[in-house]
Amino acid sequence: MRHRVGHRKLGRLTDHRLSMLRNQAEALLTHEHITTTLPKAKELRPFVEKIITVAKRGVKAAEPKGKTLAARRQVGRDIHNDDVVTKLFGDIAPRFMERPGGYTRILKLGMRKGDGAETALVELVGSEFDPKKAAAEKAAEAESGDAPKSQKSVGERLRAAASRIRGEKKDAKGNAPSKASKPARGAAKKTTTPRKAGGS
Repeated sequence: MRHRVGHRKLGRLTDHRLSMLRNQAEALLTHEHITTTLPKAKELRPFVEKIITVAKRGVKAAEPKGKTLAARRQVGRDIHNDDVVTKLFGDIAPRFMERPGGYTRILKLGMRKGDGAETALVELVGSEFDPKKAAAEKAAEAESGDAPKSQKSVGERLRAAASRIRGEKKDAKGNAPSKASKPARGAAKKTTTPRKAGGS
């Protein structure tokens, strides 16, 4: 029985598991989305959300005699890259100031092609829309006179990531190939002669 078991061991010793979670958290905060296996994603989620909560507390206490330095040091125990810590306190934590929790989203992508492991996309909520990037794209489209491109929905991004994981090839239009159609019910099946019983 697994009563009161707090976390998944992920087949690793404690030091290795913590190191892996720290590396994944750093990658998630840098790129705002990563693809990994589902058990790792489920372990990563509370790890990253605690880091973001500490950063929010530090940003909120940015007044004189606040606790910003203490929060930075606390985050620095897990995130060793100074650029990522700066991004966390400068961009990510202020983005979630009004949100009481749930800063990450896990989207299941299906089975991995090589070993059949269940994969998932972990992303920060709101990372699918970047206002600066959208404004730059609108300005570029206005200059060129092209029709504006629609923002990809969560489902479209999920399908694209799943096809990448499964190793599906795309045709010239960028669409995934359609599955081969099954023969009709009444169609004759290919018959073969049965093997001889016994040895050869």
